[in-house]
Amino acid sequence: MSKYEEIETFVRVVEAGSITKSAQHLGLAKSAVSRRLKELETRLGVQLMIRTTRTLTLTDTGKTLYDRFTALLADWAETEAAASNAQAALAGKIRIAAPSTFGITHLGPAIIDFMQQHPKVDFDIDFSDRKIDLITEGMDLAIRVGELSDSSLIARKIANISIVAAASPAYLEAHGTPQTPDDLKAHKELRFGYRASPVWPYKSPDGINGKIEIPPRLQATNGEFLRDAAIAGQGIILQPRFIIYKNLKDGSLTEILPGYKWPQISAYAVYPPTRHLSVRVRAFVDFLIARYKGTPYWER
Repeated sequence: MSKYEEIETFVRVVEAGSITKSAQHLGLAKSAVSRRLKELETRLGVQLMIRTTRTLTLTDTGKTLYDRFTALLADWAETEAAASNAQAALAGKIRIAAPSTFGITHLGPAIIDFMQQHPKVDFDIDFSDRKIDLITEGMDLAIRVGELSDSSLIARKIANISIVAAASPAYLEAHGTPQTPDDLKAHKELRFGYRASPVWPYKSPDGINGKIEIPPRLQATNGEFLRDAAIAGQGIILQPRFIIYKNLKDGSLTEILPGYKWPQISAYAVYPPTRHLSVRVRAFVDFLIARYKGTPYWER
């Protein structure tokens, strides 16, 4: 008996909720299904499910392996289709980690559009600004915004992102509009808490490099909250444009020192070099790259 048959049988039993129903689906005798389950558990040296006369309950190991086996079966189906040059639909689950603000505001609509194009693809998303270990948490990939500190990851750039200094018109009227980066020292920054350094490098309109540190009035780990604080006139923000581009257009925030260039960052799709990318995950990354290619809409 092949390992594939054992794995498929286990997955179908879990999906059906009983050996009898899964046997009917597979066209096998109940005894054959039970034998495959037993042989799989024996080969792996673990108990996958607790069987009684009425119920089947997955063990913790069984739950973990069910998720992985389901992905394996989907990958196998995609690989067979590709090998036979069939026009098969993408299928299976994509587990992805993404920063909360960029993820919900910009990645979220992209995921919904991708799901509409590929109705057999499911998503499991962790929207969080914490740095997730992709391997231990079982993620297929992560979207990272900023500089990549972990060189062991494979990265594909999906979008360019500029940094903007901004404040509300009311704040600038009350405290004055900075004309040079040195003027920022007389103001208060609304600082993003996960930023590695309080110092901001910049390039002047005539190409001279410099750096500035602005005293913080408020520090928080959520860019949308800092944006709202800036709109309320509490200080100056140095934020990715994708967070405040609508506010710059409607006038609730005003860009400061527009002739100066702050560090440009990027959004990346990253995954470990040991992680095989399924056809559906690779297609999703390609979809994101195509969606944000050139100048992303928030930069226009």
